This record gives sequence, C-alpha cells and structure tokens, in this order.
Amino acid sequence: MRISGIQLGYDDDETLEDRVRRVSDLVRTQRAADLIVLPELWPSTGFGYRRWGAAAQTLEGPVVTAMREVAREVGSHLHMGSFIEATPEALDRLASVDHDVTALPELADGERGLWNTSVLIDPAGDIVATYRKIHRFGFGNGEPRLLEAGEDIVTADIEVDGRTVTLGLATCYDLRFPELFRSLLDQGAEVFVVPAAWPAPRVDHWSLLSRARAAEDFCAVVAVNTAGFHSKTQMGGHSVILDASADVLAEAGEAETIITADLDLESIRERRSAFPALGDRRL
Repeated sequence: MRISGIQLGYDDDETLEDRVRRVSDLVRTQRAADLIVLPELWPSTGFGYRRWGAAAQTLEGPVVTAMREVAREVGSHLHMGSFIEATPEALDRLASVDHDVTALPELADGERGLWNTSVLIDPAGDIVATYRKIHRFGFGNGEPRLLEAGEDIVTADIEVDGRTVTLGLATCYDLRFPELFRSLLDQGAEVFVVPAAWPAPRVDHWSLLSRARAAEDFCAVVAVNTAGFHSKTQMGGHSVILDASADVLAEAGEAETIITADLDLESIRERRSAFPALGDRRL
C-alpha cells in the first residue's frame, strides 16, 4: 500500500482560494499513491481562530467539492485532513457577525453547529467517511468554546490491491487519549490516520505519542502535521508513517514536504501473530 502524507506549509497571507488550488496541485503529484493524507484545518489554519468563520462550509461546499474532484482525477483515496464544518444555520449566524467566529454569542454544546471534521474520499470522488474531532484542544478556549465535540468513533474500509484495509480516524489532540485508539482497534482498525496542526514547542510529544499509538495497538500510523508559521504559532512538522512495530517508514522535517512509504499490510497481521500481546488485555 503506497501512502503519501502532504505536510503542507502556509502563512497568514495566503487566501483560501489560492491554498485550495495549491493543495490540489500537490495532490496531483501523488498519482501513484493508494492513500494521500493532508493535515488538520489547512483551509482555515489551525490556530487562527478568527479565520475559521470565513472558511467554514458544509460538506457540499467548495473545499470538499474541490478535494472530491482531485481525488477522482488522480484515482486515489484522499484523506483531505479536516475543515470547519458548518450547518446552514451556523453559516447564517456567522454572516451576521461578518464571519468572525469569536464574535458569536455563547452557545451551549449542541447548539453551535460547527465541527472540526475530517473527510475520507474514495478514488471515485465519493465521501466514504467523516469524523468529527472528539477531543477539542484549548482548555476552555478555542475549539471547546467555538466548536462542537464529535461523538462517533469512526473506522472506514478501503480496498487496496484486492484487500480490505480498515482505517481508524483521529485528529491531532486525540493522540493524547489512548482509549480512543483502543476503541478504533476494537472496531478493526489496522491503520490509524491522524491529520494535525501540532505546534513546534510540543513536537517531541507528537513524535512520542504517534509511536506509542502504533506500538501499543499494533497498528500502522499515518500522522500528517502542518508546517509553516501562522497566527504567531510555529507549526511542528515531523509528519511520520509508522508500521505496526512503530518503526519509521518515512519522516519529515520542519518544512513543507511530501513523505511517501510502501506499507506492507500483511506485516500488520504478522506482527500481531508473532507478539500476541493484544490477547492478554484484561481491562
């Protein structure tokens, strides 16, 4: 299974339209990949909260539509990272405050209509899975104040070379909550896909937790972070593709780049059989 992770770099000056065009062009360079993965919240920036309202869209909006079109064009599975998903009612509220999400009235959970949503698209350009981020980062501000928490644990089956592969979907801050990954494992996950906007000051934890999730769950991990510097925040980069032994198959540095690796899917089952620790779980 050929996997490509696009560690996208950007700053505060690039428009959403220009970024969508540039991302589409980067995806087009990876036609040989079975699975292409983009980072978290690249349309809106991860830490630039005031931009979230202007970039918020429905699943039928132009960003997801563009990614569906380019997935169909290259004929690959595309995990388009995540974007700010909005209901039509939430879009109306945003329009009333000039799309400044921080100016919205305080609303209770379940009433905001905004999520950090990742989208998996198949080679025909169809959406096969969406995952709304469960663990919101910000300690009461940012995501917890502005966005809803996702509720569903999401896995998705894709077909690669005549074999079904089960992906487990998570996003960024989710990495700090191993119980989510155990649940994904129990739903059959073999490969965890984790887009992120993880900042540079904590990038050591990003690398540590990515390897831990692979090692403890005997799953491959595709963890794709953001590069660049936006909203006064330097992003950490260091995207990584790990096998089910937590060995590094490909790893990025700090700058925008594309990492590629060939993952031996059979090796996941072989690892679990050779070291059957999962069968010793008691809790």
